[in-house]
Amino acid sequence: MEPGENQLRVLVLGSGTSVGVPTIGCNCDVCTSSDPRDNRLRPSIVFQYDGHTILVDTTPDFRQQALRFEIRKLDAILFTHSHADHILGLDDIRPFNFRQKDPIPIHAADDTMDAIQNVFRYAFGEDEVKTHIPKMNPVRLTGQPFELFGRTVTPIPLMHGRNPIFGYRIGPVAYLTDHSEIPEESFALLEDLDVLFLDALRHKPHPTHSTVDRSLKHVERLRPKRALFTHIAHDLSHARTEALLPNHVRLAYDGLEFTVDLPAAL
Repeated sequence: MEPGENQLRVLVLGSGTSVGVPTIGCNCDVCTSSDPRDNRLRPSIVFQYDGHTILVDTTPDFRQQALRFEIRKLDAILFTHSHADHILGLDDIRPFNFRQKDPIPIHAADDTMDAIQNVFRYAFGEDEVKTHIPKMNPVRLTGQPFELFGRTVTPIPLMHGRNPIFGYRIGPVAYLTDHSEIPEESFALLEDLDVLFLDALRHKPHPTHSTVDRSLKHVERLRPKRALFTHIAHDLSHARTEALLPNHVRLAYDGLEFTVDLPAAL
């Protein structure tokens, strides 16, 4: 499904936690569920607008996600932070380099970019072998809104335990994953949303992630038209959890897609 003019398409590539669901070696009712919505790859989404495709995070499942959802073009990558479940699929952008013949811009905060350049240092050298490895143009973010293919992208400061990270907003959609707290100054950046993605790992408190109850409080305060919970552990059954949520709050699932309207591009 291609978005129309002045539309934003959002596709959920993965809605699971860092180990995915099913979890290796686990025989709980969610890990053995026949509901496909309980099968969750590592967390990532795609934004598409005006003929461009923007990926948020490259999970260890990225190759599988790209094949499953037929991603054929990649114009930019936004990184939320440098944890393994958000960056370790970066090497799998190589087929896009081969086909598109150009480096792909990657956007990240300084500490995240430093970690990416350390882990994938071979991709940032200038030797002759570079034609055979990922080609990227690193763009270091200051935290200020920036233009990407004619649209404004707003980084949303979040706290992931003790670590400051970014979520992102494009138009009326905001994607906030891996957060334990939303700083007070970030709430003003999250007003008038059509769709708000929030971390909701499980019911039990966690030191670096939000819970279902905490994220419901954020929804009550921010009042988006719709909220989608993501980064979900095997503690939460899709069907049972949704039955207890307000109608405008749902769990994200792999393959969920929707479009929203954008203002006319300048």
